[in-house]
Amino acid sequence: MSDAIKHECGIALIRLRKPFQYYIDKYETPLYAVHKLSVLMQKQVNRGQDGAGVANIKIEVPAGKRYISRYRSVEPQPVADVFQKIHKKFRKGLKDYKNKANDARWLQENLAFTGELWLGHLRYGTHGTNEIESCHPMLRQSNWRSRNLVMAGNFNMTNVDELFGKLVSLGQHPKEKADTVTVMEKIGHFLDEENQRVFDRFKGIWENPTLSDIIEENIDIQRVLERSCRDFDGGYAMCGLTGHGAAFVMRDPAGIRPAFYYADDEVVVVASEKQAIKAAFDVEYDQIQEVTPGSALIVNKEGEYSEMSILPQLPKRSCSFERIYFSRGTDPDIYNERKTLGKLLIPQILEEIDYDLENTIFSYIPNTAETSFFGMIEGLEEYLAKKRKRAIMEGILFEEELDRVLSFRPRIEKLVTKDVKSRTFITADSLRDDLVSSVYDTTFEVVRKGIDTVVVIDDSIVRGTTLEKSILKMLDGLGPKKIVIVSSAPQIRFPDCYGIDMSRMKDFVAFRAMVELLEERGMGFMREEVYAQCAANLASGNAHTTNYAKALYDLFTDDEISRKISEIIRPEDMKAELSVIFQTVDNLHEACPKHIGDWYFTGNYPTPGGNKVVNKAYVNFHEGKLVRAY
Repeated sequence: MSDAIKHECGIALIRLRKPFQYYIDKYETPLYAVHKLSVLMQKQVNRGQDGAGVANIKIEVPAGKRYISRYRSVEPQPVADVFQKIHKKFRKGLKDYKNKANDARWLQENLAFTGELWLGHLRYGTHGTNEIESCHPMLRQSNWRSRNLVMAGNFNMTNVDELFGKLVSLGQHPKEKADTVTVMEKIGHFLDEENQRVFDRFKGIWENPTLSDIIEENIDIQRVLERSCRDFDGGYAMCGLTGHGAAFVMRDPAGIRPAFYYADDEVVVVASEKQAIKAAFDVEYDQIQEVTPGSALIVNKEGEYSEMSILPQLPKRSCSFERIYFSRGTDPDIYNERKTLGKLLIPQILEEIDYDLENTIFSYIPNTAETSFFGMIEGLEEYLAKKRKRAIMEGILFEEELDRVLSFRPRIEKLVTKDVKSRTFITADSLRDDLVSSVYDTTFEVVRKGIDTVVVIDDSIVRGTTLEKSILKMLDGLGPKKIVIVSSAPQIRFPDCYGIDMSRMKDFVAFRAMVELLEERGMGFMREEVYAQCAANLASGNAHTTNYAKALYDLFTDDEISRKISEIIRPEDMKAELSVIFQTVDNLHEACPKHIGDWYFTGNYPTPGGNKVVNKAYVNFHEGKLVRAY
């Protein structure tokens, strides 16, 4: 992806269902869960490189012994840093007690990270500073074991202000107005109330300390989540551990954010991606299940688990960007979907190059566009196979011509190479231009100057910055007659508010193209009309009902916007012709039929808060405010 963006955190949860000694005896190490969680997180490092954290809870250790452990890191390789610290803790703790290395009871009473519940998190910060305090898991502490709450998640809420206000109305004094804090404090509040409810129910029957055990046995996590989550508007897959040994994973009602789980008699495992579970536990893909949208996978203190309905399901709108770019392409379903995305672009590509395959070179922008490139080549091969069959059926008389038709293959070259292990969003905007120009390199002496057309596929085009500042200049230096940039994703037109760092409309090259078309055609007054609608409905509290910015795009065809994008990203001194092709939304749905969340392409948001965010984003653009809309 040339315009890389921050996105999608990653979650990993393990619940050991048997006594700790069982794993030491069977796997001959007290680090079984540490190793498994490490693999789960390493296989999801694509989801978070800003920070990482691990929390662990021990069940049934004596009072006076620590039972919650946590490490977090914002080092350059945060996952490795966290697990190095855990291993160091073990080495130090066992230095003088090597004979205790296989004694589960001694380990749990004397060493951290020897518990049955494990929660890991990988962070891509979509806003704010990258500090240790921003890293999950977050911890809400109490001397009452069942009131402790550890949380981590992959989520963004669109209604943080509303949630914050409700916490204040409950009498709380939150330390920060952020969705992470508000979500944890809201769930924590109702966990406290649930503890109190059970306490009041049994206080005349049982006495302490037995009463504490009774409370832990009777806490209703489903009820806690039903009361906590009913006001949430956003995309989320959130994990929680309670101090007494329960765990949960809650998923939003539209299934926007992904969450998968696997369970057997030894473990319950949750991750953001199936491939991570497959790699860590060597299970078949059909054994890995999806957490049902609107439901929570709840594991009680005894290790028994079940999915429970928390909120009414909405029409499923799983994020299609997960399939295009974010998730690991080694998942077989995602791999095939990305290949299909490339294949479905063939009719548009052939039309753009006027079917002149002999003078066309096909390539891709590394690294994640490689799979869609394979699909594009498969599509070309299928087209050529039909062409060969037609030639034979029509009876070509000359052997030389028949040989040429049968032996022809598309010209495939690796023209673009990623030169450094860097992402173009890592530095500040003011420094990005200098960075992107050094990220890529090109292969010379394979393009016939002034003759060949170069077709290069990318995952998606967000800002167009890297194309304009780096890739197009390098490709033009090869001397092609024409350059065709192909996006396996449709035009990104609208902001995301569910976990992807695409919040400002002016950043989208498709939006800038639409605005320029309005001005060129004397339709600038439409901008004012839409602004007035957005502002009025934000003021009246009705901005959640309609996406008013969609009306501006409706004035133009997709092709008109694509042509204008070609003009915008074209470097001033570029010699070759340039065109840009985008995937169609219909083809996107055909390639990813089970993941039709497409609001960043269509403006059709899955929650009311999405409409409010896009209207606010448009107002911010119109007023020149360079801030997020949520």
